[in-house]
Amino acid sequence: MGKGYNSAIAANPYIVGSFACIGGGLFGLDMSSMSGVLNNDAYFRVFNHPNSNAQGAIVAAMPAGSFIGSLAVTQLADVFGRKKTIISSGIIWVVGSILQAAAQGRAMLVVGRVISGMAVGLASATVPLYQAEITAPAVRGRYVAIQQWSITWGILIQYFIELGCSYIDGTASFRIPWALQMIPAIVLSIGMPWFPESPRWLVDHGYEVDALEILADLHGKGDKDNALVQLEFEEIKQQVHFEKSEGAKSYADLLKPGVLRRVLLGSSLQMWSQLTGMNIMMYYIIYVFQGAGLTGRRGNLTADSVQYVLNVVFTVPAIMYMDRWGRRPMLLVGLALMGFFLFVVGGLQGRFGQWGTVDGARVWIISGHAAATKGIIVCSYLFVCSFAISMGPISWTYPAEIFPMRVRAKAVSLSTSTCWLFNFALAWAAPPGLSTIAYKTYFIFGTFNFAAFVHVFFMFPETKGRTLEEIEEVFAQGHMFSAWKIKTDVGRKTLEEVKAQVEKKDYDDEKSSEIRTP
Repeated sequence: MGKGYNSAIAANPYIVGSFACIGGGLFGLDMSSMSGVLNNDAYFRVFNHPNSNAQGAIVAAMPAGSFIGSLAVTQLADVFGRKKTIISSGIIWVVGSILQAAAQGRAMLVVGRVISGMAVGLASATVPLYQAEITAPAVRGRYVAIQQWSITWGILIQYFIELGCSYIDGTASFRIPWALQMIPAIVLSIGMPWFPESPRWLVDHGYEVDALEILADLHGKGDKDNALVQLEFEEIKQQVHFEKSEGAKSYADLLKPGVLRRVLLGSSLQMWSQLTGMNIMMYYIIYVFQGAGLTGRRGNLTADSVQYVLNVVFTVPAIMYMDRWGRRPMLLVGLALMGFFLFVVGGLQGRFGQWGTVDGARVWIISGHAAATKGIIVCSYLFVCSFAISMGPISWTYPAEIFPMRVRAKAVSLSTSTCWLFNFALAWAAPPGLSTIAYKTYFIFGTFNFAAFVHVFFMFPETKGRTLEEIEEVFAQGHMFSAWKIKTDVGRKTLEEVKAQVEKKDYDDEKSSEIRTP
């Protein structure tokens, strides 16, 4: 097998750990591509003034496609490799973007969004998997978290493009932004061939020499005898050998003791990430601020953009300190704050709002209470900041690092598909919810945050600072309902300890072979 990548790129942890995150940015681009047109007259004329249910269906078309794409990763990432799967996601995205930009009606728009969604599903499941498998343990959380940062950048950049194009009269005001979405995907598909394949995937497919070379370029500046390189290489070989001794891979492996627990943790974390209420704040922030009493198209768009800037800025501390602070503390603090701020928003809406009409639609709106309006806007901003520094990046990092190699692609795919299933449901349900039960919607999502807090506290063990193979021992400790009892040094090994384990296993296998020999 040829080298197939650029050694200089592989040796730069910042480039190799972040470039594939352009795939995450595609999700962000899509999110703003819809939120930015919800008060665009040209959009409403072309697509025949969709009501709340129809608009929810149009938005939900993307996560529906993402659900399909993320499930496809169970096969594609294992058979063709992580790198080729990411490349294909960029190509598919371009097709979807063309259809959206040229859409003449709802049907063509929905088809384009489903196809783009498939690309997002492929990328969102494969990119964190790829990053987790190529980055060093000490900084793994940081680089996988860049996936979320790229999403926030995609949201921000696309939103400002939408804001600028909103000054254009006619359909170009939304067709130009939708067409420009192709550019990052083209860069992704052209650039990824210069990057290395996952060394863990290579070992699993019998390319051990290539895997060692890549690990040396990634973590040892080309030195194959580097201690960290040898440690990871030995652990990967040991893990793959053990898993292959268990027989052929199958979906039934996801149900095995020890694995099922992790499948449920990964899937539930992605579920909670959607049930926090962040979807409302991203897809439908225009409706939220409209209900708070902020009227006027330009003023609303400007206030929305502040939120997207905060989303980008407050993801940075999570990237920088996740591997120091740990996953559990960040999740617990973030969930508590998000629940609190949503209850404040709901309380202010319920106390000062009433049913009214905006642009012919029935809306629960606050009028004549400037302090309440400002309070809702501030609490919405604080909610987004809390999500950005906690659940946002960790919801991608944690599922990518807790699974054994044998089922990693399938399990991460299943976790990500759970994200898109709930994203689909909430994207469709949020507009009718806001137009019927109004402020009570915030209480529902606030309650979900507090329920997630309890779940994380009792059942999610810490994973920071360990190799993917060492995390096996974290879950071997048990403590299914008392995750806080697992000590921070569990699973950590030196190169000498790993080699001693390998030698002991080889000796045991040799003795076993001698006993079986007549």
